[in-house]
Amino acid sequence: MSNLPQQLISDMVAWRHHLHRFPECGFNVNLTADFIADKLQSFGVEVVRNIGQTGLVGILRSGTSEASIGLRADMDALFIHEQNEFDHTSQHEGKMHACGHDGHSAMLLGAASYLAANPDFDGTVYFIFQPDEEHGCGAQAMIDDGLFERFAIDEVYGVHNFPGLAEGELMVRPGSLMASESGFEINIEGVGGHAALPHQGVDPLVTGAQIILALQTIVSRNLSAISETAVISATEFITDGTVNVIPGKVTIKGDCRCFTEKTLEHIQQRMKQIVTGICEAAGANHTFQFTNTFYPTVNSPQQTAYAVEAAEKVLGKGKVNASCEPLTISEDFSSMLRVKPGCYVLLGNGTESVGGCALHNPKYDFNDSILPLGARYWIQLVKDRLGRPNG
Repeated sequence: MSNLPQQLISDMVAWRHHLHRFPECGFNVNLTADFIADKLQSFGVEVVRNIGQTGLVGILRSGTSEASIGLRADMDALFIHEQNEFDHTSQHEGKMHACGHDGHSAMLLGAASYLAANPDFDGTVYFIFQPDEEHGCGAQAMIDDGLFERFAIDEVYGVHNFPGLAEGELMVRPGSLMASESGFEINIEGVGGHAALPHQGVDPLVTGAQIILALQTIVSRNLSAISETAVISATEFITDGTVNVIPGKVTIKGDCRCFTEKTLEHIQQRMKQIVTGICEAAGANHTFQFTNTFYPTVNSPQQTAYAVEAAEKVLGKGKVNASCEPLTISEDFSSMLRVKPGCYVLLGNGTESVGGCALHNPKYDFNDSILPLGARYWIQLVKDRLGRPNG
């Protein structure tokens, strides 16, 4: 497709800077949702509000086909104090768009504006603006509120910027693109006492140490080294003891990552067995809590092929890596991919200056130069998937 009008590109930059100045977090994105809804309605796009609390869906129909496509952007920011000094720096103390959701929203608004003015497709486009991606709750909240029952969405797509990948490049893969994220907490209750008399009690510290070591055998001895990549990390070891006192209680906390729900279930089951077995052998009481926050992000093969084709038309074949390595970061778009076929892609934010600064960093900023690339990708995907009236 041809380049976007210069005025639309300027508008996207202005929208992005506005959203960056006024970041909101979690589900409390009312100002952001108001701004996006107002823009969509000004384009002539129908808007439905308050899906998954503060989520919204824009609806654009053209032609007579019942085919449809869902395009998703996230709206929420992070609880980080921004350290940038440019004109559009955050005006909300302790909050900033350090993950580029301001850019994601601006790109999707740009696509909505263009498609509303140039409805050269046959079917329905659903523009999905989601709250609370960072905590892993927003996508599921919209789903639970009837996103896919209330709107006849055939397939769903998402885009995230990726610092360290060159501007104008895109990477994706069919199957597992990103990992799950799960947290665990193990509370061990023993019988504390004098450090000189350990035989009179039940040492939860030694029991906890055995558990931490045993958890590492899940990856090395219970999962396939070829097909079940995973990471299990104990990140906190908390006791109530002191230099000459054996503690009575120990808490172990940590994080797990893997790439399939089958592996996720296997890890949870094996962790529970290890904790129960070691605590029973030591004579200690325990509780075990395993909380899954993000599912693995698993792209549908056919929809990935569609995404690659659209990206190659916009960026050029040499700029699209269609079989990138899986990533151990996580994304709650995974919840939508559990319900509908679709594809999530990563668009290069740049390798130098602000474009290469890591996500979730107080110096991060979205690269405005990729706004038209993201919008053009969305537009091309819609035209490819929905065809053209009478075409």
